[in-house]
Amino acid sequence: MHTILILGGGKSAIFLIDFLAKSCQSKDRRLILADIDLDSATKKLNNQPNTQARQLDIEDAKSRQSLIRESDVVISMLPAFMHPIVAKDCLHFGVHFFSASYESGEMREMKSEIEAKGLLFLNECGLDPGIDHMSAMQIINLAKSKGEEILSFKSYCGGLLAPESEDNPWKYKFTWNPRNVVLAGQGTSRYIENGDLKFVPYHQLFNRLQTIQFPGLGDFDGYPNRDSLGYRRVYGLEKIGTMIRGTLRRSGFCKAWNIFVQLGMCDDSFQMNLPENTTLRQFLNSFLPYDPELSVEEKLGNLIPDFDFPIWEKIQWLGLFGNDLLPHTKGSPASILQAILEKNWKLYPEDKDMIVMQHLFEINGPDGAKEIRSSLVCVGEDSTYTAMAKTVGLPLAIAVDLFLDGKINLTGLHIPVLPEIYIPLLAELENHGIFFREEVRVG
Repeated sequence: MHTILILGGGKSAIFLIDFLAKSCQSKDRRLILADIDLDSATKKLNNQPNTQARQLDIEDAKSRQSLIRESDVVISMLPAFMHPIVAKDCLHFGVHFFSASYESGEMREMKSEIEAKGLLFLNECGLDPGIDHMSAMQIINLAKSKGEEILSFKSYCGGLLAPESEDNPWKYKFTWNPRNVVLAGQGTSRYIENGDLKFVPYHQLFNRLQTIQFPGLGDFDGYPNRDSLGYRRVYGLEKIGTMIRGTLRRSGFCKAWNIFVQLGMCDDSFQMNLPENTTLRQFLNSFLPYDPELSVEEKLGNLIPDFDFPIWEKIQWLGLFGNDLLPHTKGSPASILQAILEKNWKLYPEDKDMIVMQHLFEINGPDGAKEIRSSLVCVGEDSTYTAMAKTVGLPLAIAVDLFLDGKINLTGLHIPVLPEIYIPLLAELENHGIFFREEVRVG
């Protein structure tokens, strides 16, 4: 009997848990879900056969290692910084390791030992990274097999709201880690366009937008991710002239968000200690120039280009001109802003989220030039069974299932860019409603 251990049962794990719990009923397997909240883990397993919930404080090395020792495969749904700790335990006890997170430098240092022990450590097997790799490589490898040259590759992904749940001016609510949303894009973004290397500092990021269109859904803002250049090697496109990977928000979101960036409200590098009775209006004013002759509205208006009303509407809707008290008054500007947004961008039970992903290729080949637009749209069921949880959790669940069935015969440290992984995985994802629509324009 194979034992699968899932570490962490947070919001993104529900489809993963359900899929693997169901597989335990028809296959010789056992599933352990370990989480700091035992009641939550127990509810998620719902007394399904061959499943067991365990309480675990991941910092408790003895308990963590005891659980890993009795497992054949470990799936880490913990915060990314915990993965190397779990991976080292897996390496020590000879246990296979799977995650949806980026392959870290610490993980790469284990590569030779992973290979020597004949283990499979598969990372970046979620949505982004994950489905983006697999779907892109399918197109890239098919083009190469036809003798075609890929001139340009742009890939964008966003976790947003389904149109029927876009009930605020931002057309956005938190469907993922709020902290990651508030800190998104910090650092310098790097990409290449028509052979020119481009470096975009954070204060310019939300000015460098590309409009991305989805049939039937309208326009989205696309802004570049931190590092697109490294993916030239990952995708075998070292000589490509254009490579951009980016994030999607609804059209108009980024212009408004840029106001917070320019004011410094997304800064996480210092701590504020404000009076207990500080209002949202006073918090906003603390980032505006001092001018006793002007109101908060007038000072902010001077910073909004051409007094763009949609930007004004978004900021006003968050209550930042009002006299409600701050949710908390101590912490970095980013953490205080996050607390304000968590109240306003809360996902309600009936809300549905939406994942959108699009690959844009320019290809030249024996039959001439063509452009490919490959688009994924996945809509959630409700605030628990979200599209985010589905597209993050199902690739991992299916990968583990295929591996234990002997349909993925690989060892070593990998991400899902190999045909042995992505061909069966994409086929199974399609059975669960996760698929791309491809449009080709010739000439």
